[in-house]
Amino acid sequence: MGFQIIRPDTNYDFIGKRKLAYSLSIFLILIGLLSLGLKGGPKLGIDFAGGIIIQVKFHEEVVDLSELTSILGETDLPALVVQRFGDRSDYEFLLRTSAENLSPSVVRETVENKLSQHYPQDHYSIQRLEMVGPRVGADLRESALHALFFAILFIAIYISGRFEHKWFVAAFMAAALAGGVYFLKLIGIPLGFLIFAALVITLILCWYLRLNFALGAVVALIHDIIITVGIFSLLNKEFDLSIVAALLTILGYSLNDTIIVFDRIRENMRNKISTSLGRTINMSINQTLSRTIVTSGTTLIVVLCLLFLGGGIIHDFAFALTVGIIVGTYSSIFVASPILLSFRPVIEEEQEEPAQPPRKRKAVYQNR
Repeated sequence: MGFQIIRPDTNYDFIGKRKLAYSLSIFLILIGLLSLGLKGGPKLGIDFAGGIIIQVKFHEEVVDLSELTSILGETDLPALVVQRFGDRSDYEFLLRTSAENLSPSVVRETVENKLSQHYPQDHYSIQRLEMVGPRVGADLRESALHALFFAILFIAIYISGRFEHKWFVAAFMAAALAGGVYFLKLIGIPLGFLIFAALVITLILCWYLRLNFALGAVVALIHDIIITVGIFSLLNKEFDLSIVAALLTILGYSLNDTIIVFDRIRENMRNKISTSLGRTINMSINQTLSRTIVTSGTTLIVVLCLLFLGGGIIHDFAFALTVGIIVGTYSSIFVASPILLSFRPVIEEEQEEPAQPPRKRKAVYQNR
């Protein structure tokens, strides 16, 4: 018998707790959206907002954040933001400015001149200097939104084809949505609004075309992305290309976990292990629970090592993955599967047929 943390005969009532799970999800989503609304959207990093960023490393703790902010504030660099980078023991700081009309060399010279007036030159060093123009930042924002949208759209095609054998219907839906987004973008409609509207239309079409497995998976993925983005907004963390990469990774990981549960649900529906769809889904979640915990747990251990030992460069990336793994595992159990119950009560209707004499079935699990 393989390694198992959860006994195969467990019978936790996950479906019975779905209303409580829905309430928790709605609360987290509303808090995140409220934070995004109050702050005017996510805090964009230099990749998306454009500007110049300088990383300064002090060789000993000779300065604190408020003192450094006050000193560099005398340089008159526009929209200058100073923040600590990495652990407090690293003595590193990030300086970000939106100096569009200044070259990186001028900004570097300005910062070095001001620092040299207050600290010996052997007490600090410039680790890196990066510049992204506003046009490049806007292009990167559009590419990031496109990547997230098309990832979710192609996932809907895959789920519909694999579980419901509706490849043509799903592909036609995706082609129509992709063409519509491209056309509306050409006439000047804001891309952010387009992506939001297209996602809403995707959900409506999945419901109307009875692509129920795809509907559950897509809702779970959107749920994971919104909560992760909301947590970043609450913690005032910046969004850059590494965070977009983390979000795309979360989509893939959450989908993998959802497919494992959906596979077992489909298998148990074919075997008709129960006349109740709710009971069938609940048994399927319990049967895959050990695998879900082992997979999520081992992945989370690696990501936590990156989070605490990887350094400041990949800290936010690892943090996004940590949140995404936890939320993605939760959504596979408490969001995707219960939505499937809400929109596909097929086995429930079979109860109206004349009852068949009970048949003796083999136990689902032979090894205890």
